Amino acid sequence: MDTLTHALSGALLARLLVTRQQTRANTHSAADTGPAKLWQCVLVGTVAGAFPDIDAVAQAFGDIAYLTQHRGITHSLLMLPLWAAGIAWLMARCFAATRAAPRAAWRQFFWLAAGGIGIHIAGDWITQFGTMLLQPFSDQRFGLGAMFIIDLAFSGFLVVGLVLAAIFPRHRWPAALGLAAAVGWVGLAWTGQQEAESIAARYAQAQGIAAPQVVVMPRPASPFNWTVSVFDGQDYHVTHLNTRRTEMLDPAVPAIFPPGFVRRFSAPYAPADQAVWERVPRFGAPGTPAWVQEAWAQPRFGFFRWFAQTPALIEATEQAGQRCALFRDLRFDFPGRGEGPFRYGVCLPAQPGGAASLFKVEGGVRLPL
Repeated sequence: MDTLTHALSGALLARLLVTRQQTRANTHSAADTGPAKLWQCVLVGTVAGAFPDIDAVAQAFGDIAYLTQHRGITHSLLMLPLWAAGIAWLMARCFAATRAAPRAAWRQFFWLAAGGIGIHIAGDWITQFGTMLLQPFSDQRFGLGAMFIIDLAFSGFLVVGLVLAAIFPRHRWPAALGLAAAVGWVGLAWTGQQEAESIAARYAQAQGIAAPQVVVMPRPASPFNWTVSVFDGQDYHVTHLNTRRTEMLDPAVPAIFPPGFVRRFSAPYAPADQAVWERVPRFGAPGTPAWVQEAWAQPRFGFFRWFAQTPALIEATEQAGQRCALFRDLRFDFPGRGEGPFRYGVCLPAQPGGAASLFKVEGGVRLPL
């Protein structure tokens, strides 16, 4: 999920856990046992909800650092208590001048921070990028893979929940309603995921693919829009489909629902019985030089082998004695997007015993790593 949506989810969870009535009661108690202001609690949830994405600073150290560290240590369930304690301490210090007792504030802020970080981790887990829940002891990525990275409906439910919570500050039900709607939307996307996997299984059986490797990838605009990949050991069989659609969607036809921009994003996804399957060779079409797989296996390219779920060759070139192979991950390519991100390549050394070199392609320009 995007960082803004994470922050919204943390704020809404804090509103579920704390009401204005509670904070006012605490403010006027003799022991002064809690935070004096509701907005402080919401701010703690907001900060904690956004906090794990602080690991985006890894980009400053290069693409490899970003791919291998993003959604890593700050997204770990094992490290969650430590991060929550740090955020609670920092926020309690920031609010030290208020009537809230710092020690009591820290205790309540800790649980709010833990909730904010936890809901952030859950928000990333439901997407397909993958989250390293067990860092620092394992770099294995976990993910439900049911939600696209940016989902306007999901974010909208959180915004509505926060607006209603502001209108009814003494009640929990607005926050509960917003979060329940967001969870329900995830459930709808999971249903679409199961339908896409069933379609892939039927296709593999019809094609006689004995041991298919199926990957279904969520796409924008609808929980039923999916890119489906069936790998037969050499080629990916790929299609873009909508699991519930019975006829093609014409983006040029005016309609109240869905709105125009949604129709444009959603139009390329065909009904299952009209889906067009494309074969994408993993290591290139027949006649691709054998050195491509040698390039793929280079130790320095291990970061991309670890990261990519559906890697495929884009091109293999030989110039001035240098042999270079460029790869992509089909997870990040979909209709209407143009050139997708995370396109990395490796060049074999021109001389025996030399070191392979790495590069990336952005906007059609080759850049060294």
